[in-house]
Amino acid sequence: MTILRSSFIEGEVIENKTWTERLYSLRIRVELMPFKAGQFVRLQLPVGGEVVTKSYSLINAPDEPDLEVFFNTVPNGRLSNALAALRGGDRIEVSQPAQGFFVLDEIPETRHLWMFATGTGLGPYISILKTADVWKRFEKVVLVHGVPLMKELAYADLIGTWQQKYPDQFRFVSCVTREQNSAGLHGRMTDLFVNDVLEKQIGLEISKDNSHVMLCGNHNMIKDMKALLAERGMSRHLRHKPGQVTTEQYY
Repeated sequence: MTILRSSFIEGEVIENKTWTERLYSLRIRVELMPFKAGQFVRLQLPVGGEVVTKSYSLINAPDEPDLEVFFNTVPNGRLSNALAALRGGDRIEVSQPAQGFFVLDEIPETRHLWMFATGTGLGPYISILKTADVWKRFEKVVLVHGVPLMKELAYADLIGTWQQKYPDQFRFVSCVTREQNSAGLHGRMTDLFVNDVLEKQIGLEISKDNSHVMLCGNHNMIKDMKALLAERGMSRHLRHKPGQVTTEQYY
């Protein structure tokens, strides 16, 4: 994530939703400056006598009043564990304005938009899918979410509302690696892509002629998917050199 100059303002925690023992959604009331769906802010807290800061993508749409982030705790993660301990009424500092280029404005014209996420990399897609623009621009919108366990398929109810509202336009498939998946596919999304299982499940093929692929999540998924897409002639999209792949690395 590219970080530009910004300032911090104080916000109030409204809710800290626990999805699992390591997954949380933090909702904060703060005076947000205008932003684009897919952008991120930095959250800042004093931890053990030191101020700790980290970037988190926004879950909320630009027209929603409260800020929301989706995050996971990690062993010895000072900020993530401090965030997990926050409760309603607690104070936290938030950077403004939001930043980042993982937004629809940076996606060239194409028919099909594919969104691949691992874990909390789902976050920016939720914000994007809440906006009207994504449904106006693309004939097909595909969301693929990879997690280790079924219980980590967060925001399933919200995703289900888009499946009901846009049955011909929206496709969603979950990929669960450590247990059988009654709601989707079992295995790593990269393996399922190589074996042609993923595209058959969705009923669409990724092609450089009609598709743009967004990748958000862990380094290995992004690296592997970029290599696989390169075999189809698809390259990273740059302003000065248009391509078919846009990435945002989380961890």
